[in-house]
Amino acid sequence: MTTDRHNSIRLAAVGDLLLTADPGGGPSRGLEALSCQIRDLFASCDLVFANLESTLPGKGRVPTEPLVLSSEKQIQSLKDSGINIVTLGNNHAFDCLDEGFQKLTDVLNGLDIPWCGAGLDYEEASRPIIAEVNGVSVALLGVVDKSSGPYSFADDSTSGVVSLNVERICQSIKNLKEKVDHVVISPHWGMERFRIPSLEQIEQAHAFVDANASMVLGHHPHVPQGLEFYSEAPIAYSMGNFLANTVYWSHGDHLTWSRFEQTGMILLAEINTDSVLNVEQIPVFDDGVTISIDKSGQGDQYLKKVNHLLSRGVTEKSYRREKFYVQTVKPIVAQLKWSKLKRVRPGHFNKLLKLFSQ
Repeated sequence: MTTDRHNSIRLAAVGDLLLTADPGGGPSRGLEALSCQIRDLFASCDLVFANLESTLPGKGRVPTEPLVLSSEKQIQSLKDSGINIVTLGNNHAFDCLDEGFQKLTDVLNGLDIPWCGAGLDYEEASRPIIAEVNGVSVALLGVVDKSSGPYSFADDSTSGVVSLNVERICQSIKNLKEKVDHVVISPHWGMERFRIPSLEQIEQAHAFVDANASMVLGHHPHVPQGLEFYSEAPIAYSMGNFLANTVYWSHGDHLTWSRFEQTGMILLAEINTDSVLNVEQIPVFDDGVTISIDKSGQGDQYLKKVNHLLSRGVTEKSYRREKFYVQTVKPIVAQLKWSKLKRVRPGHFNKLLKLFSQ
């Protein structure tokens, strides 16, 4: 991870790695799917950070679905990808309870890939990753909001993820800031597929920066959300999906992703001992085979749109409007396909009228 730069670090950050394995035994993609251009970009960076949103299979499983289960081969694909730091602070880290989590962390430890955000007790889960390169030191913390649906939160004797407790996190930031140049917070938060954060998220992110965090790198909505600068600190509320494999239910159904949901971003920044510099959003697209830098123009348009929505200001009204769009309008539009319309019966119209009346 050496570079020719002195007293600066080049950092790249991406969103969700959904390294799901096909339960039917079919081919299961890992990070061999990265394009050469992305590999070269990651190779030019000192730190490459991602949200590893999966676990390895175990005998026990949580009662909620879908589960995001990987194979060891898929996790091993991190080795040559260029991604060298991950957070496990998400709602799928314990899908196979402690056994799956321990299997996953054993593989990561064998690859010398540091992880944060989850653990077998609070001490382990809250332990930051501290990296020092070229004389610049950075601490990274992963935290999880309860609204994302994690199985358990870590405490002194219980495994789980780190709870997004603003007061506690801000104190951790202040403590770490006495030891390192920069503290980066990576929250798993927000509503899935919403293009804007909530007012509460904005307040939380600003509180982290006020406590001296240098960056906030969010994930969970599975779509990009806007980037803002608050007191000169970049806040990416959601970086979207980076590797978007199919997600499976045990009853045989599966979830695939729309064009917007297959679009993520690489947040690229240079960090010196004092500041975060030259922040750039690079759109990426996962077509189901290869993850590439998006040169179609569509990814740029998506990022411009979510940045614009955020810059206009989030209000209770705009957030309600986004909720209606994502949870009501989009599902209806998704049904407006001939293959589905030909199965429509009169009773479906009654349900539709009732939905709009509500």
